[in-house]
Amino acid sequence: MRLYFLFAALVLLSACSSQRTSQDAGVSGQASWYGAKHHGRKTASGERFNQNALTAAHRTLPFGTQVKVTNTLNNKSVTVRINDRGPYSKGRIIDLSRAAAAKIDMIKQGVAPVRVQVQY
Repeated sequence: MRLYFLFAALVLLSACSSQRTSQDAGVSGQASWYGAKHHGRKTASGERFNQNALTAAHRTLPFGTQVKVTNTLNNKSVTVRINDRGPYSKGRIIDLSRAAAAKIDMIKQGVAPVRVQVQY
């Protein structure tokens, strides 16, 4: 019986460690950005949107979460803080502030393929 519990504990621990690894790899998808039109308006977190801050909108991550966003076309990265909800356009996984979008050179395109990784 002890051997059974030991085996069950090992299986559970290995499942947890592999789950962390898959999260560390990040999620890939399309990013967009928003700026002047929303500047000064309240975000979903209650703070005012500042297009010059390194912030972003995400559908589910908790407010305050730091994420690394990498433009997969040029490998440039920026770390942003989640302070809003969105994006609401189908197929997009994150909306960046104008400043964050500028850091990864996606202003002209408006939309870019990215990898999003939660920073621990």
